[in-house]
Amino acid sequence: MDEKTIRLTPPLREDEVRKLRAGDRVLLSGVIYTGRDAAHKRLVEAHTQGQALPLDLSGQVIYYVGPCPAKPGQAIGSAGPTTSGRMDTYAPTIMQLGLKAMVGKGLRSPAVVEAMKQHGAVYLVATGGAGALLARRITAAEVVAYPDLGPEAIYRLEVTDFPTIVAIDAHGGDLYAAGKERFAR
Repeated sequence: MDEKTIRLTPPLREDEVRKLRAGDRVLLSGVIYTGRDAAHKRLVEAHTQGQALPLDLSGQVIYYVGPCPAKPGQAIGSAGPTTSGRMDTYAPTIMQLGLKAMVGKGLRSPAVVEAMKQHGAVYLVATGGAGALLARRITAAEVVAYPDLGPEAIYRLEVTDFPTIVAIDAHGGDLYAAGKERFAR
């Protein structure tokens, strides 16, 4: 896989997402949203019940994070990625609603990968254990939905050159699988 660095500003278009390949480095700048399993469950339930969602997911990026409280002078506290598999039950529906990228860590289920191929979405990974460093790329943070969930509420983040890597692309290219194959040789 040929690695390159790409700069993207959400909302993302499907054509630009489909150009990404597993292994590409992506720097995100602009607005992204946070969401973990409790928020995902509420989004899917609202959709299923025909209720309006608290945000338009078209072309958006969701970062799987439950940020720590900000210290004085900071936009946000430590903000490292959480394990993405917990969102796998909800991710296909969220992609159907227009989501174009998910940021987290760890493997994804085959159903999520199929939904990514169908809806033109990608799975980006951020470095686990580097929450304090990643927080430096977040310049603003505000709760926009489900404040009762505390750190698991949906936040609107403004980011500058937020570093990620395409782990699974919209064609099913999988950095994890490629790594296992290389190691097996």
